[in-house]
Amino acid sequence: MNVRQLSKLIGIACLALTSQIAGQDENDYRHLRKKMIENQIVSRGVTDESVLSVMSDIPRHLFIDESQWSIAYSDGPLPIGHGQTISQPYIVAFMTELLQPDSHHVVLEIGTGSGYQAAVLAKLVHHVFTIEIVPELGRSAQKTLKRLGYENVSVRIGDGYKGWPKEAPFDRIILTAAPEEVPKALVDQLKPGGRMVLPVGPRWWGQDLLVIEKDLTGEVIEKKTLPVRFVPMVHEKERKN
Repeated sequence: MNVRQLSKLIGIACLALTSQIAGQDENDYRHLRKKMIENQIVSRGVTDESVLSVMSDIPRHLFIDESQWSIAYSDGPLPIGHGQTISQPYIVAFMTELLQPDSHHVVLEIGTGSGYQAAVLAKLVHHVFTIEIVPELGRSAQKTLKRLGYENVSVRIGDGYKGWPKEAPFDRIILTAAPEEVPKALVDQLKPGGRMVLPVGPRWWGQDLLVIEKDLTGEVIEKKTLPVRFVPMVHEKERKN
């Protein structure tokens, strides 16, 4: 056997080993996702089968830094840089269930973050428009979503308080950061018959998760669900200061 043949055999063996390790890793993550669904989400009362199925399939670890992959499916939020977090899996599931997404819906998300919530919604609706005020996070999320094949997500860097007027009105709107009051521009961009889910309240403490419904006459009804703690939603002018 000459050197070229030996090198070729070594290359084939390394490739096979790498594939085997990758397969083992994916099996491990699949198991962790199953446990996440059972122990963190179903046990707390989320029952929507479509939400559970989507979150069982999406590789949450690929939406955070590799240094945190070992805790990607833990029961809590995780930092993603720039003072932002990826929400606790249960909260993602609960908010998605409250949103009542359907396959024909066009959804506006405020606070793209790492792109995980957008990925969950993208599997359930027609199109997701998502706005991120931190340029670095928005660009990173866009790359991640594109790499993973989410073609029905549009990412824009901008001020979430302004919404996305060009694409409005929306069937559903979801916020993953907490304004101190419900933004009027977002209510205006919600379709009659639409629904919005968002945390609202003082920065860091005393926030409530709200469901807002706009009936066919345009009347708005608010309902509190549970106390939450989200990063504050900021205006573009605050971001620049």
